[in-house]
Amino acid sequence: MPGKSATATRTTAAAEGDVTVLLIGMRINHFWAVHHWLPVFLAMPRMLRELAKDPERGLLSHVLLTASPRTYYVVQYWESKEKLYKYAHSPDMFHHRAWAVINRKERKGQVRGHVGLWHEAYVVPEGSYESIYADMPAFGLAAAHGQVPLEQRGKRARDRFAYRSDNAAGKRAEKKVVAPGKAPDGV
Repeated sequence: MPGKSATATRTTAAAEGDVTVLLIGMRINHFWAVHHWLPVFLAMPRMLRELAKDPERGLLSHVLLTASPRTYYVVQYWESKEKLYKYAHSPDMFHHRAWAVINRKERKGQVRGHVGLWHEAYVVPEGSYESIYADMPAFGLAAAHGQVPLEQRGKRARDRFAYRSDNAAGKRAEKKVVAPGKAPDGV
């Protein structure tokens, strides 16, 4: 990876708490329809630049990927689903304008079949993710949340899955488990 130096050790992501991940992409259905897919292809880098200028919006990191010569996508790591939704619906951001154009063209039947669009969003609870990086610069989840030596979270995947941050442990302790059909004390 240009510009990033690898760490000569094994590390894991320093993520704590829930992790919000967005996979978003496009598929070129007709290569000859450049006037339909090129604006879509160019929209994502514009949105990523817009988000990079304003870190308070919540995008922590992203990775640009290709699945085939037709399919391109981005893995995005966000501070929270709330910040992701806020960006997506904010009328002063490019994403909102881009979707307005796409929806308008779709209503007119101008984009059907030429370019495919998709996204998947996940909120992954702490204890449901783990990572390992061997001789790698910060990448993926580690680029979004930082990285720590593997020993801090466990050398084995099951140990990293079992890791709980102090913050998450406190939240779990606050929750009261109530048997089905029973009301908690004081209610």
